[in-house]
Amino acid sequence: MPANDPHFTPSTESAPQRRLRVCLLNPTHTAIGSRIPDDHLPPLGLLAVGGPLIDDGFAVRLVDADRQGLSAQQAVAAVLAEPVDVVMMGHSGSSSAHRTVVNLALRLKRLHPKLIVVYGGVHPTYHWREVLAQCKAIDFIVRGQGERTARDLLRALETGADWRRVRGIAWREARGPVASAQAPLLENLDEWRVGWELINHADYSYWGGLRAVVVQFSRGCPYQCNYCGQRGFWTRWRHRDPVRFAAELARLHREHGVQLINFADELPTGSRKAWLAFLEALIAENVPLTLVGSTRAGDIVRDADILHLYKRAGVIRFLLGIESYQEATLNAIRKGTTASEDREAIRLLRQHGILSMATCVVGFDEQRDADFVRTWRHLVAYDPDQIQTLYATPHRWTPFYDTVAERRVIEPDTRKWDYKHQVLQTPGVPAWRVFAWVKFIEVAVQLRPKALWRTYFNRDPDQAHAMRWYTAMGRRVWFHELAEFLFRRRHLAQPPSLADYAGPSMAQEEYAMAVPQRSGRKHLQVLPASLEPSAHDEAEKVFLKIDNMDDMVIMRSHAVRVALSRRSLDQGPAHPG
Repeated sequence: MPANDPHFTPSTESAPQRRLRVCLLNPTHTAIGSRIPDDHLPPLGLLAVGGPLIDDGFAVRLVDADRQGLSAQQAVAAVLAEPVDVVMMGHSGSSSAHRTVVNLALRLKRLHPKLIVVYGGVHPTYHWREVLAQCKAIDFIVRGQGERTARDLLRALETGADWRRVRGIAWREARGPVASAQAPLLENLDEWRVGWELINHADYSYWGGLRAVVVQFSRGCPYQCNYCGQRGFWTRWRHRDPVRFAAELARLHREHGVQLINFADELPTGSRKAWLAFLEALIAENVPLTLVGSTRAGDIVRDADILHLYKRAGVIRFLLGIESYQEATLNAIRKGTTASEDREAIRLLRQHGILSMATCVVGFDEQRDADFVRTWRHLVAYDPDQIQTLYATPHRWTPFYDTVAERRVIEPDTRKWDYKHQVLQTPGVPAWRVFAWVKFIEVAVQLRPKALWRTYFNRDPDQAHAMRWYTAMGRRVWFHELAEFLFRRRHLAQPPSLADYAGPSMAQEEYAMAVPQRSGRKHLQVLPASLEPSAHDEAEKVFLKIDNMDDMVIMRSHAVRVALSRRSLDQGPAHPG
């Protein structure tokens, strides 16, 4: 029986019982950040799930289709090249990678009908109802953090236990998708190790060829930025043991030659006490590591007296999530920071020999060309070493979604909802001019005499390398985006509203994983409204065709057609996921 049959349990007749064979599949991501660079970072989320599975005795392997740039056919062939019982998929891109995940699941199930397909990550955590209703090839969804839940699910499947009692999962029954109670929060992050043995460290690099890994010192963020799609997923900020974490990084360097550590934390510096303990422990390890990550400007200002320890520990750059340079906008998006604090953070980092990267998010409040001019002037005044321009991208489970629900969607391909493509129409400024302004701002800020001097005449060899590498990478991305916009990008001529296209807000579910419910019958959450019976068949027809860019017309027309039909029938989301 297939795993989506409510009565499915693995056979327990043979003895001794064979352990389930698990393949962790990191799908190829279409985002520019995955396809343009020569460097690739390991998939931390899948490795974090793999470690506990290995420790529990499961046979686990990784297929990193993203690093290898595999097509859907090649990725499926790689998965099925060895015997496999369970495929677990997820990607750090989550929402923008969802279409690719569905495509792979459909292909895998066609060739291996008895395969159990498990899907995890931020997007399916919130969209589990739609995903299961629209894609029969996906058997289970792991909701929230996956280390314990994935292990418990596979234990139940292997032994024939009642997997409906596993907390933190969703599946499909005759009446529709249902979910179990929320899984308990992982309080002690040190209890769950990363499965580093699943990768060859020589295959992964960053920062211009430095052998690299992605790590998390902490999870969660206590701040209330209304556009953030991660905050509710992690539910609460907590951190690893600083000394043990520093020792792990040192071991990765000594045993595997790792040179660069990329922090995936939303806020690694959230606790001054814990962060200081980590810095001191890493300095004591005496390993030549380079550290990069993201943090808030307020934490840099708070730590002005210990920034020299940042430098000694190996911090070379921090990305500061500044987002906007207007006080009114910062208040509207609940950023919890001020323009003066942002400027001071950049100044302090430079004073201590640490590079600053400032983000510039387009789409929050621009309504006229003058608004883009103002953004450019603010960026020049802030004087960061590097900038990263992004587009405001709506997620249905965030409060930001409610504020833009009536704006028009000009990009129907959710694979491009990756923060590097304009999704929402800007009132008063056509898309071509928004794009022109973004490209102008990038060039005008990075080609200033100050920026050029820091890039090509920097006396600090580490900073010089970082600036030149980022400039070279930025040049490739800049021309790629220009060519894509001119020759391959096609916006909708009659764009639907965001609410009509993507569905109603799910902001009330942002913290859906935070409070466990009681066990028993109440742990099942039934899909409130079933989709039309042909939803899976229609999705399969579309997803199996979108590997080829020539077939984007099929997908686009399908998306618009379904958007119009759902608007008339009031049936919820307009596209699969």
